[in-house]
Amino acid sequence: MTEVQAVPIEAGRRRPPPAVAVHELRKEFRRKDRKRRRLSRRTRVALDGVSFTIPRGETVAILGQNGSGKSTLVRLLSTLLLPDGGSAEILGYDVVSDSRAVRRLVNRVSVEASFFKKMSAGENLSYAARYYGMTARTTRDRIPAILERVGFPPDRRDEPMENLSRGMQQKVALARALLTSPVVLLLDEPTTGLDPRSKLEVQEFIREIRSSHDSTILLCTHDLAEAEMLAERVGILDRGQLLALETVAELKRRYGSQTLEEAFFAATGREFEAEAEEEDDDREVFA
Repeated sequence: MTEVQAVPIEAGRRRPPPAVAVHELRKEFRRKDRKRRRLSRRTRVALDGVSFTIPRGETVAILGQNGSGKSTLVRLLSTLLLPDGGSAEILGYDVVSDSRAVRRLVNRVSVEASFFKKMSAGENLSYAARYYGMTARTTRDRIPAILERVGFPPDRRDEPMENLSRGMQQKVALARALLTSPVVLLLDEPTTGLDPRSKLEVQEFIREIRSSHDSTILLCTHDLAEAEMLAERVGILDRGQLLALETVAELKRRYGSQTLEEAFFAATGREFEAEAEEEDDDREVFA
C-alpha cells in the first residue's frame, strides 16, 4: 500500500504528526464457550498487522463486511480496547500510554452509541460538555441550537433516551460530536438501520462537521455508496487485513474495475452482499 507523501517543510521546523498513525496493529479475541460458560482456547484474529496514516483534515472510509475488523479498529483508536501488537497514535499521542490525551482529541459515533438512558438528550450533551471542560454558560444556548441543526424534535428533548428511536439517538450522538468539536471523529457504521431520510441527514451532517471544524474523519462502513460519497480515500478491510487504501479511482484502476463494488470483489474474492458468518469483532468474543 502506498503511504501518504509527506509535505516538504522548512528546515529546522518539526514535521507535525499525522492525525492518525497506525503501524502493524494487531488484535486477537478468545471465543466464549457457551456450553461451558468460559473462554475457550480458540482465538480469532480481528486485526492482522494493519498499517496506515491519515493526515489532518482528510476523510477516510474503511470498507468491509461484518467480521472484517472495522469495529475493532475504531475501539482500539478510541482507547476502548488494548492492542495485542503494533501501535496507534492520534496526533502523536499513543492510544495506550497517552490514553487520557487521546480521549480528549477523539469522539466516537457507533451503531450502538452509548448514553445515559434515563437522561434526556440535553442532559447527555451537558454531561459530555463537562467532560470536555465546557462550562454550563457556554453550552446553555449551544446545545438547543445543535440539536436543531441535526433535526432533533424540540418537543422530545426532555424525554429519556431509552424512549427514543435509534435514528433519534444517532442524531444525538452526532450532535455530541459537533458540540465537543473533536479533532478526530471515529464513525463506526453511523447510518446503519436509519430510515432513508435520516441517513441522508446524517451523511450531510458528517460533511458539515468536516467543513466547519476541520476535523479528520475515519468512517468505517459496509455501505459502498456512503464510502464513495464521503471519503477522499477508501480502504478495503477483509478478515482483519487492510488490502488497499487509495482513492476510488485508484482502486478501480488497481483492480481493473468499473465500480467500487467490482473492486471490492476483485480484492477479496467475495461478493459484497455476502456477509461473513462470524459476528463482527468483539461482540461474541472476549478480549
